[in-house]
Amino acid sequence: MKMQHWRTWLLATRPWSFSMTAVAVTVGSLLALRLQGIFRPGLYLLTLVAMIAVHAATNLLNDYFDVRHGVDQPEAPTAHYRPHPLLAGVFSPRLILLSALGLYGGAALIGLYFTWLRGWPIIGLALLGGLASIFYTADPIKYKHYALGELSVFAMWGPLMIGGSYFVQAGNWTEIGPVALISVPIGLLVAAVLLANNLKDIAYDRKLAVRTLGNLLGLRRGRRLFEALILIAYLSIIVLALGHLLPLWALIVLLSLPQAWTLFRRLSGSELPADADPRTAQLALLFGVLLVSGLLLGQL
Repeated sequence: MKMQHWRTWLLATRPWSFSMTAVAVTVGSLLALRLQGIFRPGLYLLTLVAMIAVHAATNLLNDYFDVRHGVDQPEAPTAHYRPHPLLAGVFSPRLILLSALGLYGGAALIGLYFTWLRGWPIIGLALLGGLASIFYTADPIKYKHYALGELSVFAMWGPLMIGGSYFVQAGNWTEIGPVALISVPIGLLVAAVLLANNLKDIAYDRKLAVRTLGNLLGLRRGRRLFEALILIAYLSIIVLALGHLLPLWALIVLLSLPQAWTLFRRLSGSELPADADPRTAQLALLFGVLLVSGLLLGQL
């Protein structure tokens, strides 16, 4: 590929969305340090590379199947707020599909190393993550079309990714209960990002008969759920810190509350603005960075 095409290909993977993957992997790895005194930088970097590769492959595969199913069209909201090389005709569907498979293959190689190092549980984690990634929009399941997207991303970026990163570091399931509880607020915020996107696209998704949680609930009830997900994430941190599962330093996530309030006010109109999901993602990233900082300060 020429340099310009490499840049376009990179944009097609939606690299701005990788921030929460980095947060989830970092939180899981730091929990191994907090709970068992174990942190291996090399394994952390390999986990990060593998998870970002899977995330990028998921994004490419999502575009491939959404175009194939007629969900992504030139007039689709998606085409108005980010580059879409398939709709623009820059890349062929075959190239996008092969790129996704190549990224999955790279992640699988790292997974084989982790299996040799940590045992068969890695195979189970990889299968769960891989199947959820592929069948998000792929036939015959395409569960995104049946209002299961938010539940899936909660599980993927919450217990699975954080718990898996913890297991790669620790090599055992000791303290996995606290890890699962601590993963909840991160999973809720990633689910809120997807819910914001689906609420914004209610009219378009209904026209195409794509059933999302947003168009099943409607804007009013969907907005209440959106607010609840974010509030529960903050309350979870308070409970976990006061219960000593997180260091008290974790309470610095409360510094992001003004941004959450601004987001609630911005999304309170009769229609959600076009930037509803990126603004929610910004809040989720700030929350995640502050939580990581709190974990690091707790270790110091």
